[in-house]
Amino acid sequence: MAKKKLAARICIDRDFTIGAVDERIYGSFIEHLGRAVYEGIYQPGNPNADQDGFRKDVMELIREIGVPIVRYPGGNFVSGFNWEDSVGPVKDRPRRLELAWNVVETNQFGLNEFMDWCGRVETKPMMAVNLGTRTEDAARNLVEYCNIEKGTYYSDLRRSHGVEKPHNIKLWCLGNEMDGPWQIGHKTAQEYGLLASRAGKVMKLVDSSIECVACGSSSLTMPSFGEWERTVLELSYETTDYLSLHQYYGNRDDNTPDFLANSVAMDQFITQVLSVCDYVKAVKRSKKTINLSFDEWNVWYHSNEQDQKLEKWVEHPHQLEDIYNFEDALLVGSMLITLLRHADRVKIACLAQLVNVIAPIMTSDSGAWRQTIFYPYMQACKYGRGNVLNTIVQSPTYESSHGDAPYVDAVVLTDEEAEELTLFAVNKNLKDDVEVTCDLRQYAGYRVLSHSVLTHEDLKAVNTEEQPDNVKPESGDKLSNIADGILNTSLPARSWNVIRLGK
Repeated sequence: MAKKKLAARICIDRDFTIGAVDERIYGSFIEHLGRAVYEGIYQPGNPNADQDGFRKDVMELIREIGVPIVRYPGGNFVSGFNWEDSVGPVKDRPRRLELAWNVVETNQFGLNEFMDWCGRVETKPMMAVNLGTRTEDAARNLVEYCNIEKGTYYSDLRRSHGVEKPHNIKLWCLGNEMDGPWQIGHKTAQEYGLLASRAGKVMKLVDSSIECVACGSSSLTMPSFGEWERTVLELSYETTDYLSLHQYYGNRDDNTPDFLANSVAMDQFITQVLSVCDYVKAVKRSKKTINLSFDEWNVWYHSNEQDQKLEKWVEHPHQLEDIYNFEDALLVGSMLITLLRHADRVKIACLAQLVNVIAPIMTSDSGAWRQTIFYPYMQACKYGRGNVLNTIVQSPTYESSHGDAPYVDAVVLTDEEAEELTLFAVNKNLKDDVEVTCDLRQYAGYRVLSHSVLTHEDLKAVNTEEQPDNVKPESGDKLSNIADGILNTSLPARSWNVIRLGK
């Protein structure tokens, strides 16, 4: 019996844009957690490491993605972190009990090593300051250490550590998830809002060119959601440039359609946070607009049970090491589309995390490989530039716990200078292909340059060191064509698609 084929329509107009893509929307995250740093990006003595201990195989994969920013050093880790522990001669750095993840932190890799690594992988830092156990005083000192050239105590301290030129870090997180009871130094919205205001003020007095990200709710399900955002912004509006939001999704019930519908919940989350931001702007009668930093997002649930059995007070254990399957890649693709559809207000986002810890890249002592979620992330980062068009998708829907979910998630981006269009699309129907049309008569002379398809018969298929290419994109060029100005494309059942068009 032939496969049933559903139909969908994508509507765009070249004059109707949502906004320009800020490249920082494709950021990622490295925390001192599990094997993200040690055995991930840094492993002295490993055959794949360079003279400074940086894993060359990992750096190659990160450059393949083209990660524009990396958030560091946490995460929950930062709320108990003394930044001074991580600088100066390595032999003099203290070993500390790390209370967020119940491990021992050796501080053998620290701030200056991270900045050196950023240069090697051609990315920029998004630095977090500890507002859990510390105050605005430590935060301003850290900015001075990083961003002032010379002639002051902390800038000269950096120079004595062998770093003559300032790091010039421009993007700073004012703590992490301070609404969470699990957080070291957890605070009420009133307490955190006042501290964030003071910290942002003195940090900008040290360097007026920096931007600050205040903590929003740790997730949509927090009891204080909404009220937390309102209170924090009312207290810190003048020193805040972005408000953070975090969200992870899982498939514990093994209900794939409902799992894939989480992009609907993500869209609702973004819209609700923006409503609070704009409410506070209106109340303050301010001309300043607060945009969003979605600086933790991903699928996270595979490793939860295993992590309950970890021994305490060891160094960099195998922790939060989700092995991602094909259906996870489909949701990651839909989440990227969701972020892009809010490109006018979501200016920063970080896939959490980058290596080994809930990550697109995994390592062993003998090599590194791409997990399934690597591909939509890499392709979005590579091709998702320019302006996002207001993309109307007329698609069949299905019922989910988040309301009606479209089978087709899609967004179109235009690069007018290069005369190219990029269509990202996910078909969430697990059995049926979807035939999609899009009127491109405004783009006369455009043709299909390529159609990449990520699909697999097995939703639970994974990539391993032994089988690193089990799930990877294939050419789908025969699935798309333009006839009489109309794009006709077939999206295979359960697939992530990247269709590039140009002259």
